[in-house]
Amino acid sequence: MAIICKNNRGWLLESPFICLAVLFCVLGCVPKKNYDASITSMRSSEEKEASDLATLSGENSHSSGQESRHEDLQEEIETDNPETISLPPVEEQLIPAEETITPPQELLETALDACTAARSKWKNGDLEEALAELDEAYALILAVDTERWPDLYQQKEDLRYLISKRIVEIHASRRATVGDTSKSIPLVMNDHVMREIKSFQNREREFFISSYKRAGRYRPMILEALREEGLPEQLSWLPLIESGFKTNALSRARALGLWQFISSTGYRYGLKRDQWVDERMDPEKATGAAIRYLVDLHGLFGDWMSALAGYNCGEGRVLRAIKNQRINYLDNFWDLYEQLPRETARYVPRFIATLTILQDPAKYGFDFPEPNPEPPVETVTVARSVKLSSLDDMLSIENGSMKALNPELRYGVTPGKAYQLRVPAGTGAKVIDTISDLPQWEVPADSYITHMVRRGETLGAIARKYGASTKRIVTANRLRSEHRIWPGQKLKIPGSRSGTSSLVAQSSGPGTHKVVSGDSLWVIAKKYRVSVNNLKKWNQLSGTKLNKGQVLKVAPPGSKKAGNTAIAGKKDKVYRVRSGDTLDKIAKRHGISLTALLRANNLDKKSTIFPKQQLVVPQ
Repeated sequence: MAIICKNNRGWLLESPFICLAVLFCVLGCVPKKNYDASITSMRSSEEKEASDLATLSGENSHSSGQESRHEDLQEEIETDNPETISLPPVEEQLIPAEETITPPQELLETALDACTAARSKWKNGDLEEALAELDEAYALILAVDTERWPDLYQQKEDLRYLISKRIVEIHASRRATVGDTSKSIPLVMNDHVMREIKSFQNREREFFISSYKRAGRYRPMILEALREEGLPEQLSWLPLIESGFKTNALSRARALGLWQFISSTGYRYGLKRDQWVDERMDPEKATGAAIRYLVDLHGLFGDWMSALAGYNCGEGRVLRAIKNQRINYLDNFWDLYEQLPRETARYVPRFIATLTILQDPAKYGFDFPEPNPEPPVETVTVARSVKLSSLDDMLSIENGSMKALNPELRYGVTPGKAYQLRVPAGTGAKVIDTISDLPQWEVPADSYITHMVRRGETLGAIARKYGASTKRIVTANRLRSEHRIWPGQKLKIPGSRSGTSSLVAQSSGPGTHKVVSGDSLWVIAKKYRVSVNNLKKWNQLSGTKLNKGQVLKVAPPGSKKAGNTAIAGKKDKVYRVRSGDTLDKIAKRHGISLTALLRANNLDKKSTIFPKQQLVVPQ
C-alpha cells in the first residue's frame, strides 16, 4: 500500500496509521510486546477508514474525518502503552517522495501553445489575456536550462524572439494614445545624454539657437499632423537634430530636406522626384511621409527609442542588432546602444538632450529668442514655367520669399504643367492675372563628355585637359573625394548647360570662334581639328582660362583654311541635335553622306555631339 502520494493540492498521507506503525518500527519506539496488538488495532482502524471514506463526499469532510482518526490513534497508543515516547506532529514526519521534473521539450511545446493561444486572443480583441498567455510562455522558456540541454538552445531562442515580437505587436496595436501626448517619450538621463547636452551648451550652441528660431516656421504644421495621428508631440523637435529645420539640408549620405529622407525611403512613402520637383524638400509632404514612417517603425519595435534609431540608420540595421544579441530578456534601445553605428548611437541621446533642454532652458543656460512666425499663405494653380525670382519682383516682396514658400522646386522655377504653388496670403489673384506676362523659362539639359580614367591620371589633370573645374566633375559624378578615382572608371565631364554651342553661333568670322559658356580649349580644338598648343599660340594664351564672348582664332593667320570653317551658306540648313542623335543618323535623315556632314562641320567620326548643338547640313 502506498504511504505517500502527490495530488494537485500537494503531498497527502494515504494512511496515517500505517505510516506511524512503520515509523515506530524504524525508530524502535514501540515495545515489542505491544507490536502485534498495535498492528491488529491499526488494521481494524484502517478497515473503519475505508468504510468511512465510502460515505464521505467533498474535500472538507474527508479532511475532518482524517483529523479525528488521527486523534483516536494518539489516544489508543497512549492508553495501551503509557511509556511510549510521544511523537512529533504528523506533518513533521512526512518524507516527500522525489519531485517530478517536467521534461524541457514539453516546457517548450507548452510555451508554443501559449503563444498560439495569445495570438488567438489578440485577434479577438482580448489584449490583456493575450499578454498573460505570453507572460506564461516566457516563464516556461526561462525554466529550460540550455547549458544542461544544449540541443534545445535554438528552439528556446526562436520562442524568445516570437514572444518578444508578439508583445511588440500587441502594444503597437493600441493606436489610441492615453494620457499626455506631450510627455510620451521618457527623458532618460545618463552619461550619453549629458555629453550631448554639454555639446549643445558649448560647441553647438549657435546651431541649437538658430535651429530653435527656424522651428517656429514649421512646428505648428508638424504639431497638427502629429495630433491627428495621436503621436507624441515631442517628435515635432526631431527635425532640429535631423536638419536644423532647414528644408534644403543635404547630408553626406544624400539625405535631403527637413526630415532627411534618402531617395529610396522617400519613394516608399510617396515623395516624388522629377526634373522639376523634389518633394523631400516640401515641408508638408515630407512631414506626412515622416509620420507614416515613424508609425511603421514604432509598430515594428514597440518603443520610441528603437523606432528613432531605425529612423536614423534604417530598420534593417536595428533588427540585425537585436538578432545578434545574446541577452535572455526583451530588448530595449539601451541594450542595443553599443551595437549601433556611432552616428545612430548619438542620435537618440541628442534627441533626448534636445527635449531636456527645451523642457527647462534656463536650467541649462539658454535664453531663446522669439521663434520665426509661420507665414500666412494661400495656394494657387499655375501652369506656366516661370522663375520664382520673377514672381518676387512682380509681387514686390523680398527676394527669395517665393523660394522659401516652395522649397521643393529644384531650379526655383514652376513646372510647365498644372502645379499647386504657395504664395503669400492675399496675392493669389494677382499671381493668376499677371503670370502670363512673365517670360517663360525652360530647364536646360546638361551636356557631358565621357572620359575613361587612365593609369596615372589625377582628377586635376583631367579637369585641366577638358578646361572644366574639379568641383564640377566631383559633383557631376557624385564622388566622395577628388582623390579617389581608378583606371577604367568612366567620368562625366560637364559641358555647357545650354548644350555645346552651335558652329553657326560660335563663328564670329572666318577662322574664328566665339567662346560661350562651357567651352574649353580642348573642346574647341577638337571641333576644329587643331591642337590646343596651336590655339594658344595663335591667340597668344599663356593658360587655359577663357572668357564668355571671347573670340579665338581657330586657324593660323593667312591660312587658306581660315575661310573654310563650318559656316552655314545661304543654301545650307542648320540642324539642332536631339537627344539620341548620332552623326550617322543625322546624315541619313537628311539624305547626305556622313563624309559630307563631317566635312561641313569640321568633324571626324570620333567627334562627340550634344543635345541642342547646331550642325550645318550641306545641300
